[in-house]
Amino acid sequence: MLKFTEDHEWLRIDGDVAVVGITAHAANLLGDLVFVELPSTGASFSRGDSAATVESVKAASDVYCPLDGEITEVNQAIIDDPALVNASPEADAWFFKLKLANPADAETLLDEDAYRGMTA
Repeated sequence: MLKFTEDHEWLRIDGDVAVVGITAHAANLLGDLVFVELPSTGASFSRGDSAATVESVKAASDVYCPLDGEITEVNQAIIDDPALVNASPEADAWFFKLKLANPADAETLLDEDAYRGMTA
């Protein structure tokens, strides 16, 4: 299941684990990324908490945790090469995996059509 937030994060949900990243729209707005800071594995976040930071030549921006949960894995590849986020924001350049505290909360997020309509 693919879901989106109004803050331009995407989630690919499988059971009680969500792979989280930023949308192509967000990556385009940010411009070329030069730095990515990801959360620590094992850290717990509430919905709306700042979980990661991205910096571009234009500005720094927070990446918010889309739902309550615990970080189970981070994508070292985007730390090593932040440009991957610009090249493949909604596929290879995921930020972290989140074990969801309550998977049913995903129903409150936007579906792809609603998100694309919001950014059109």
